[in-house]
Amino acid sequence: MIKHDGIVIAVNGDGTVRVRIVQTSACAACKAKAMCASAESKEKEILAIGDGLLAIGDEAEVMVQQKMGWKAILLAYMLPFIVMMTVVAIGNGLLGIREEVIGTAALCAMGVYYIVLGFFKDKIQKEFSFTARKK
Repeated sequence: MIKHDGIVIAVNGDGTVRVRIVQTSACAACKAKAMCASAESKEKEILAIGDGLLAIGDEAEVMVQQKMGWKAILLAYMLPFIVMMTVVAIGNGLLGIREEVIGTAALCAMGVYYIVLGFFKDKIQKEFSFTARKK
């Protein structure tokens, strides 16, 4: 399980809660971050299924299965890369098209991929369910 600590900022009537977490980069916890400009952290709000015991202001632990993280990487990074490389391979190897046309076509193919992914946003969100429990 992937876990993050946060604070409950809203409790909804449908059993879900909104939790504010602080997402930090690997170097945000470094002791030398005061002398380095690359340390960063940002707040995120996560909608999670609550355990029924949470109230606004409670400390909570937000969890998601690790396999969902891998699935997110696949959908967001690996599949678009495969689409782009496929367009480049077909355009360059089979059709012999000029490089600038292939590059433009590959970028357009990635844009189409993300648009199609957006059409399935609701279905994907149902699969990526977070749970929250009182800490």
